[in-house]
Amino acid sequence: MLLTPISRARLRAIGTTLVGALALAACATPTPYQPATGSGFYRNGYADQQIEPNRYQVSFAGNSLTSRETVERYLLYRSAQLTLERGYDYFILADRDTNLRSRTYSTPGVGGFGGWGAGFGWGGWGPAWRYRSPAFGWRTWDPFWGDPFFDRSVDIRTVDKYEAMAEIVLGRGPKPSDNVRAFDARAVLQSLGPSVMEPDTRR
Repeated sequence: MLLTPISRARLRAIGTTLVGALALAACATPTPYQPATGSGFYRNGYADQQIEPNRYQVSFAGNSLTSRETVERYLLYRSAQLTLERGYDYFILADRDTNLRSRTYSTPGVGGFGGWGAGFGWGGWGPAWRYRSPAFGWRTWDPFWGDPFFDRSVDIRTVDKYEAMAEIVLGRGPKPSDNVRAFDARAVLQSLGPSVMEPDTRR
């Protein structure tokens, strides 16, 4: 059976809708406190890397339903947990930052970029990009020129998510009382523990 161009277009639209539905289902709840899974924009959870014997880089990335407050709280919790795992008592935040990461989706998929805006990745995107409209062929969208989708065949939406990162220095004994960036690891776990959402392992 040969497919007409219209049939192929419908199949592509159905496929795009199914992929979008699966992606939304995977992000139906905020990211729980767990080791990172995925990569790049799709990475969710905590990760850490040793830089020096007592210095680590720690991060926590949430999905679009995870608030900035939660992401930063989980970063502190992981820092405290890592501190005790390595046999230390306190950690000092040598550096800390929280980034807003954005990606722009289109439905149905547009352009030669698989539906992504230009300059994808870490919150940056170009002022214009091309997309293919089933009704009008190739067009260009510029966000400064209002709503160009008068044919209503393309839906554009931006997904925002937060990632918090820090470099921590680990120490033993009581935390330095004169350093506001120093945290007692056990106290942090005790204080934040009740608000940490672990993944649901019931299957």
